[in-house]
Amino acid sequence: METLVGRPYAELHARYVLTPWSLQGNANLPVIVRGEGCRLFDADGNDFLDFSAGLVAVNLGHGHPALAQAIGEQASRLTFGPPSMANDRRAELAEAIVQLAPWEGRGRVFFTTGGGEANEDAIKMARTITGRHKVLTAYRSFHGSAPGAGTLTGENRRWPNEPGIPGVVRFFAPFPYRSPFHTRDPKVEVERALAHLEDIVVYEGGDRIAALLVEPVVGSNGVIVYPDGYLQGLRALCDRYGILLVFDEVMTGFGRTGKAFAAQRFGVVPDAITFAKGVTSAYVPLGGVALREELASYFDAHPLPCGHTFSGHPLAMAAGVAALQAYERDGIFERVAGVEASLRAHLGALAQKHACIGEVRGTGAFFGIELVGDRETREPLVPWQGSKTLGAFTADLLKRGLYVFGRYNVIVVAPPLVITDAEIAQAAAILDEGLGELA
Repeated sequence: METLVGRPYAELHARYVLTPWSLQGNANLPVIVRGEGCRLFDADGNDFLDFSAGLVAVNLGHGHPALAQAIGEQASRLTFGPPSMANDRRAELAEAIVQLAPWEGRGRVFFTTGGGEANEDAIKMARTITGRHKVLTAYRSFHGSAPGAGTLTGENRRWPNEPGIPGVVRFFAPFPYRSPFHTRDPKVEVERALAHLEDIVVYEGGDRIAALLVEPVVGSNGVIVYPDGYLQGLRALCDRYGILLVFDEVMTGFGRTGKAFAAQRFGVVPDAITFAKGVTSAYVPLGGVALREELASYFDAHPLPCGHTFSGHPLAMAAGVAALQAYERDGIFERVAGVEASLRAHLGALAQKHACIGEVRGTGAFFGIELVGDRETREPLVPWQGSKTLGAFTADLLKRGLYVFGRYNVIVVAPPLVITDAEIAQAAAILDEGLGELA
């Protein structure tokens, strides 16, 4: 049997693996073989500080012993149970998620294998319950890449799916730094955004819209925290027209904003929450739809129109139960306030030093660094949805020992929630060096 060092894994990857969202001929990737805490290690012994929690997913850090043990014990006991049957870990995890959700313990959960699938199922449920067809989603959103979830997405990763599924209507959401409503006043931005959205509802027919699906914090499309009042305005508008409000919390769920869900962080109660990533700290693929009880009970008298072979897979359930126990036992959600303060301080200092940073924004352990060519005009360093990316910049950071991902002109800073202040300082120092070269 060949040893790890003895095999050309980079060449094997390039020959046999299709890498997501990438030009395949340009791949020059490290071969990651181990993770520990906030660090990744490659086959050559190099280590990288993970400043994006993989893909805003590994909330508990890499190599958590309790999760590894739970997965191993479950594998020796039961590796598959038909989703049409009950399962002990499945019931435990669903109960724990509902207890975390903002519905005072009244709700139910349907499990999927990922976030895009969860968004598709949430929309299917909303259409079934309301008897309506249309769905509202925002531009500058990402809800998955498969044909259904890809149509729900509001940026260019949806284009290969077009014409896509019918009935999806998009709107502009507020973004004060690059306002689609021609203002730099956040309050005016919210007023205009809500008026714009209500116009769309009227023109599309409020009684024809099943759901409004929104990321409570925009994720890979800029890490945009909506100004005060916007999410509350969405809740009020949905109530006026009988539209179900669905929060896509695939990135924001399970402590990323300092609360179990962003719904609690911003004090807005949705009708449904889709989740993935942090529910198992990404140790096993898992997603799902949490639905408040008043809606979930509809399916007591009507068949649920959703089903997947791996819905509630026992290994994922065991990982999820162990992850939620670790969040509570180790006070992970509570420690995010300290992580947020440290990130604000270190990233703010970088913004003071480097003129190519137009804005640092975020909440909890979820920040975006907006890179510009001119601070005064706010011209993006790389055009949004253009042909150029910041791939060379993130590759340079990787060579310096820092993994962080970006999308066009925005770097996404979303470290594991267990990161220390010393590690944040180390990451900031590497960013400082890289930004100096970029300038």
